[in-house]
Amino acid sequence: MKIDINTIHPKELIAFMLEKVYKAGNTTTSGGNISVRDEKGDVWITPSSVDKGRLTHKDISCIKADGSITGLHNPSSEYPFHVGVYEKRDDLNAVIHAHSPALVAFSIVGKIPNTKITPYVNAICEEMGFADYRVPGSQDLGDVIAEEFAKGFNAVIMENHGVVIAGKDMMEAYNRFETLELLAQTLINASEFGTPYQLSDKDIENYNVAAANIMNKNTEVLYSSEEKEIRTEIVDFMNRSTLQKLMYSSVGSISVRIADDKFVTTPGDKLRWNLSADDLIQVDGDKIENGVANNHVALDKEIFDTNKDVNAIVHTSSPNLMAFSVIHKNLDVRTIPESWIFLQDILNVKYGDQFAGSTEIANKLTLGSPLAVIENDSVLAIGKDLTTAFDRLEIGEFSAKSLIMGNKLGDFKPMSETDVEDLRVAFLS
Repeated sequence: MKIDINTIHPKELIAFMLEKVYKAGNTTTSGGNISVRDEKGDVWITPSSVDKGRLTHKDISCIKADGSITGLHNPSSEYPFHVGVYEKRDDLNAVIHAHSPALVAFSIVGKIPNTKITPYVNAICEEMGFADYRVPGSQDLGDVIAEEFAKGFNAVIMENHGVVIAGKDMMEAYNRFETLELLAQTLINASEFGTPYQLSDKDIENYNVAAANIMNKNTEVLYSSEEKEIRTEIVDFMNRSTLQKLMYSSVGSISVRIADDKFVTTPGDKLRWNLSADDLIQVDGDKIENGVANNHVALDKEIFDTNKDVNAIVHTSSPNLMAFSVIHKNLDVRTIPESWIFLQDILNVKYGDQFAGSTEIANKLTLGSPLAVIENDSVLAIGKDLTTAFDRLEIGEFSAKSLIMGNKLGDFKPMSETDVEDLRVAFLS
């Protein structure tokens, strides 16, 4: 279901977004709350003591601008900090409070996730605030949270409680929330193996410059029947990716070749779970369809130009593969025979080699070794078709997750060179 934030009623929007938060495992039946401030200054908010797994738009309460309350239920007991945030910040109109596991983990140890781990996290989330513990639902809690937002923070860790995240609208708030939870998961996973590397301000600046789209705009775009079918397939796989937590609101892209010098790719400015076929962008030679391209479009063009047998590319920042990305540690899949057969030795890419003009990735990726982990950036998988590329990404993410879990149990025992050669003869000859 694609939703239009400009036409949907706040009650329906809150119910829809809370369902996403709950189904993603980022809040509980009784935990968390969401609010939206409308153009009249009324605050629509989730109710108190209503099952989050069954909540509908009819259950949403409203705190009027004059302070009166309407609705079937009492508003959330934590409404004071929602109102407090709105009073401090005229530019914020949506607030999400949740007890998502990874961010709660940071809250109970009194730490703030470092957002300078990847450029896109830093761009979406910037720095976070920290609110000292106060009794849940109290005015004191509302005051300490509101003061953090008054400092300019858009996301605040609540000591021993959870997180509060806001945005200019609900889509921005949810994007920020989901991105921060992904960041927290990645950092926790990475801590199993080492200390994540932090990007410098210069690293982030270089990324932003390199990611700027320098292609000529193409305003006369025609879609063949084949391209229309490919666009539908891309949207289907994007939806599948977000359900499987391989991609998130603003994380992940898919590019599929249409012809030798033409491909279709996902946009950079739209939520991955809220795409339609006409949101996608066509790249034809050095011309690109009007729209905001994703940050990897130039790299994808280089890969397609260099490797004529590659027809699909998937980028993402899934939390288990990214754990190896941010600690600059090789992901060794020689521990799992099936993983090595499909992935072989994974390409590890230095930060900066993903920028346009570098041939490091395009020249080294092959269909036989189809997965690359880019330091402090992303992971990418290629394939002869989209199904194959997506499968390779899944295998990589599952393998990384198994290695992280296995590390908690003991030392790895990778296959010997003889074992690997036996696999090569049996499956790759």
